[in-house]
Amino acid sequence: MAGTAEPEHIDVRDIPKPQRHPRIIDAYRKLEVGSALILVNDHEPKNLRIEMEAEFAEALGWEPLPEEGDSFRVRISKRAATPLPRVLADVDELEGVAENSGSVWQLQPQQRDLDANIIALSPGGEIKEHMGPGLDVLIHILDGGGTLETELTTISLSPGQIVWLPRRSRRRFLADEALGLKYFSVHQRKQGLTITSRH
Repeated sequence: MAGTAEPEHIDVRDIPKPQRHPRIIDAYRKLEVGSALILVNDHEPKNLRIEMEAEFAEALGWEPLPEEGDSFRVRISKRAATPLPRVLADVDELEGVAENSGSVWQLQPQQRDLDANIIALSPGGEIKEHMGPGLDVLIHILDGGGTLETELTTISLSPGQIVWLPRRSRRRFLADEALGLKYFSVHQRKQGLTITSRH
């Protein structure tokens, strides 16, 4: 589809809802830069917009058009060949001791080669001993403290450290009893970890 061609109209009003977003996103991916499609829907697609902006950021053009009868129309354009680099989070906004253990931030775009998370363990929290996945993981200690138990040693963790977790290495994280522990983790895509508490 050339950038000057008449935009394709995609009417999803008679398509089952679970199929709508994947169909629209697939059509967007196939657009050439400068091209657009016209989405016709039975309601304002707010959730679709949130999903697509998270995935494509400023490469996505989103222009609501005048409604026609009971249909809502929007012009969705492709402004760049790939999603654009952008700031995703500010760790200063995630300061403080976690009340519950878990992931407090995740890399969201679906089309990616990396997984990245900020993991927060509440005071005394734990990631039980386990064998890591078949890929390397880097973590950056952001806040709090604790220990990392390996197969042979125990490593004290403090803010600023960058720690390498080699593939399939055994590890157990224990958070400081008062401060908890918060770290940034980046690796190739994999299944998430189960985080529990010792208490």
